[in-house]
Amino acid sequence: MTSRLSKRLTIGVVAVVAFVGGLVVAAGFNLTPFGYAQQTGSARPPAAAVQQVTDASNAFVAIAEHVTPAVVSIQMERQARPVRVPRGQQIPPGMEDFFKQFDPRQQQQQPMEGSGSGFLVSSDGYILTNNHVVADADKLTVTLLDKRVFKAKVIGRDPTTDIAVIKIDGTGFPTIPFGDDEAARVGEWVLAVGNPLGLDFTVTAGIISAKGRSGQLRNLYASQYAIVDYIQTDAAINPGNSGGPLVNSRGEVIGVNSAIASGTGYYSGYGFAIPISLAKTVMNDLIQYGRVRRAILGVSISDLRPEDAQAAGLKEIRGALVGGGTPGQASPAEQAGIEAGDVIVAIDGTNVDRVAQLQRIIRLHKPGETVSVDVMRYGQKHTYKVKLAEAPNEQQLASGDEDSSGDSTDAKPASYDKLGISVEPMTTDRASRAEVSDAQRGLVVMSVDALGPSYQKLFAESDVIVKVLNPMPHAIRTVADLDSSISKLKTGDVVSLLVYNTQQKGTRVVNLRIGG
Repeated sequence: MTSRLSKRLTIGVVAVVAFVGGLVVAAGFNLTPFGYAQQTGSARPPAAAVQQVTDASNAFVAIAEHVTPAVVSIQMERQARPVRVPRGQQIPPGMEDFFKQFDPRQQQQQPMEGSGSGFLVSSDGYILTNNHVVADADKLTVTLLDKRVFKAKVIGRDPTTDIAVIKIDGTGFPTIPFGDDEAARVGEWVLAVGNPLGLDFTVTAGIISAKGRSGQLRNLYASQYAIVDYIQTDAAINPGNSGGPLVNSRGEVIGVNSAIASGTGYYSGYGFAIPISLAKTVMNDLIQYGRVRRAILGVSISDLRPEDAQAAGLKEIRGALVGGGTPGQASPAEQAGIEAGDVIVAIDGTNVDRVAQLQRIIRLHKPGETVSVDVMRYGQKHTYKVKLAEAPNEQQLASGDEDSSGDSTDAKPASYDKLGISVEPMTTDRASRAEVSDAQRGLVVMSVDALGPSYQKLFAESDVIVKVLNPMPHAIRTVADLDSSISKLKTGDVVSLLVYNTQQKGTRVVNLRIGG
C-alpha cells in the first residue's frame, strides 16, 4: 500500500499506480480472479532424481514452515480528508460548491483501505515493513498466521529508504533471523513470503537475478538522500507483497520486498527487495531515536561515464564522481581535502563501483564516525580521512561550488565549436534574478549544439560554467578565461568543468570529450 495509491477498481479495491518505466511498489489490494493450471502426465524419472527433487521440496517446506509464522498481514485505513487548495489559487467566497464540480482538488480525498506485508523482528512485537505500506494511515491492523488480530502503531518511517517500523503489544512472538545480503550470490534460491492480491501468507520461490539494481528505480524516490541498491529476484512478487521478507535457503531474511517492474502493475518476472543490511540499520535508528540518523560525506555524486573515467585516469568505468559540496560551508569531504572532479573508488578498502553502493557503505556508518576515502584525481590516487556528518531531516542534498574570485566583465557572446556551446558572462542583474552568489557567477550557457559533446550534459539558460578543473584549474569569469583554458585541447582530450545550475541550485562536474 502506498500514499500514491488513489484510484479504485470497479469492484471497490485500491488500484496500484504505475511509476515511470513501469515500476510500481508492491502494495496490496483484494483478491482478483485467478486461473487453474492443468496437470499433465509424464514418464517416471529415475529414483535418484526423484530423491533429489524430494530433498529440495522438503527444504522449501522446512523454510516456509519456519518463516511463515513470523510474517504478518497489515491492513491500513485512511479517513477522508479535504484536499488543500494550492497556494495562490483562491476560490471566490460563496462559489466553493460550484467549483467542486469541476476541480477535483476541491473535493475530499476518499477513504482508503489497503493491505501489505511485514515480519516480526522481535519477540515483543516490533515489525519491519515498507514505508509506503503504512504512510498516512489512520488505523493499522495486523493479522498473524494463527488468526490473531492486533492494533498496531507506527514507531518510525523513513521515506528515503522506504522502510518503516510498527509495533503490536504482546510477548513471545515468532521471529525470523537476519542473514547476510552481501554474501548472497546471483543464482541462489530465495523465497518471498507475503500477502499478494488478498491471498494471505503466500510463499513463492525463485532465484536472485541480480544485485545492486538502481537505474529507473530511482524514480520511486524524490530525495537525493535516497539509497537505491536493490536485490532483484524472479520469485513472484505482486501487490500486497510489499514489506514481506525475501528469505535465503537457510531461512534468513536477506531483503524486504518492495517493488516490481511491470507494465500492468502485476508480476512480470522482476521483483526488487531492499537489502536487509540497510533495512536493519534504518530499523535500529527508528526504534532507538524515532528517526534516521543519516551519515553523509556532504558532496553530490553521480555514476561515471566513459569520459569521466578517462578524465580521472581510470582504466575501468567504476566509482562515484564528486560534483560539489554544500553552498556556503565546507562539507566533511571538502574539509578532508576531497575536491569536485575527484572520483571516489574505495571506502575503508572496499571498492566502490557505483553511486548506490557508495551510499550503502556510508549509510552503514553513523554520523561522527571516520572513514578512509580513496579518490582518483586526474591520474593520481589520494586517500583522505573523512569524519561523517549527519544529514538534515527531509532535506535534499544541496551541492556546492568552488571559489571563483574576481568580478564579471561584460563581453560579447562567444561560441565554442570544441564544446558545442555558446556562452556569455553572467551579468549582475541576471545573477540577482537567478539568486546566484558572486562565487557562482561565471559563463552562462546560452545554446547547446545537438551534435556536439555537450548535448544532454550542459543545459542552455540554466547552467553556468564557474571553473575548469582539468587539465589546468582555472576560475571562469570571462570568455577570455575559458579561451585560455581550452585553447590547447585537441580532439579526444577531456576537459572537466564545474557547473552551477540555477534551477537546481547546486553544482556538478561535467566531463566533455573534445570532438564528441
